[in-house]
Amino acid sequence: MGEQPRHAIADSRVSARVQSFPESVIREMTRLCLHHGGVNLAQGFPDFPAPLELKQAAKAAIDADLNQYAITWGAPRLREAIAVAVKRTYGLEVDPGRDVTVTCGSTEAMMAAMLALIDPGDEAVILEPFYENYGPDAIVSGASPRFVPLRPPDFALPQEAMKAAFTTRTKVVVINTPNNPTGRVLRTEELRLIADLCVDYDAIAVTDEIYEHIVYEGLRHVPMATIGDMAERTVTISGISKTYSVTGWRVAWAIAPPAISDAIKRIHDFLTVGAPAPLQEAAVTALQLPARYYEGLLQLYIGKRQRLLAHLRAAGMSPVTPEGAYYILCDLSDLGLVDDVAFAKWLVGTVGVAAVPGSSFYSRRADGSHLLRFTFSKKDETLDDAGARLAALPELLGRASVPGIERRGA
Repeated sequence: MGEQPRHAIADSRVSARVQSFPESVIREMTRLCLHHGGVNLAQGFPDFPAPLELKQAAKAAIDADLNQYAITWGAPRLREAIAVAVKRTYGLEVDPGRDVTVTCGSTEAMMAAMLALIDPGDEAVILEPFYENYGPDAIVSGASPRFVPLRPPDFALPQEAMKAAFTTRTKVVVINTPNNPTGRVLRTEELRLIADLCVDYDAIAVTDEIYEHIVYEGLRHVPMATIGDMAERTVTISGISKTYSVTGWRVAWAIAPPAISDAIKRIHDFLTVGAPAPLQEAAVTALQLPARYYEGLLQLYIGKRQRLLAHLRAAGMSPVTPEGAYYILCDLSDLGLVDDVAFAKWLVGTVGVAAVPGSSFYSRRADGSHLLRFTFSKKDETLDDAGARLAALPELLGRASVPGIERRGA
């Protein structure tokens, strides 16, 4: 993936594939935040309660002794509920018996899909910046990644670069919309371009749509599987983690045409066997929540987005307003940021706020070394606590030598 990873393992007993990628920077920042007693705006999990209906449903399932293995690829009631929800929301016909695999989170769904589709020597086209798992997923599955950069401030899909990334060896293109970390929502015309390339090169689109219900500015999420005949060459990944604020439950799914779905099921069977049985039952309740739940969720995050944007601007940062998901990417070039990792560690240790270094979302560290990512999936009190701490940032930057910041004229 380009340059040497920051946490390379130098031990001949460890496989070469593991030595080629680092540990999760996001989880590392959470550990540092715990160590320093800081406010965690690094890892994207809510610190507010999950919906009461879900918690009651999970308790009821446990009390009903639904505590043993579910069917490997998902409890029938959940797969049926997924098919009904997809039909209701997007008009897509999904066969719950043939097309759906329930997985242990969307992370496993992505890994299972990559292993099911890729042979060594194949290529995976990946839009960047990208969620940090995608690069290692490509390596573990044996693919050579080809990165297509989406440039700020709008992070629009570059047509010519996208076309140039596809070759006769392209097997998959990995898409995340709404995007983590940029918050960009891909437009229908951008999806059509990718769809045409998939058809021309006989490639499969693997789409991470975990933030599908968190979209702002009057935009709407358009699944790749709704574009032309792409349902026949798309693996659609989503789950309950983000929409229902239960990131620790690890219940997600992959929807794909039968032949691909069968391959994903076989990989999934030997990766994790199955997702937690009582939580699958609770997920049925989640998918049956009324439309007002999703309207309330969106209003909740619109308010939190504006709250954190105001705090970041007051601290002298330059945040990019996201169109979807619940992250804000900040460009700190104006502050002289040249080493995002050093600055992020200083920020959590000195100011007490954890963020994710932007370089963790790029194949070349230098491309993201001026960026930090913050999440606003937190209680208002948490965001205000972070804002109060960040308010000291301009003074601290003005009077001290700060790791990662290059002093102008020095």
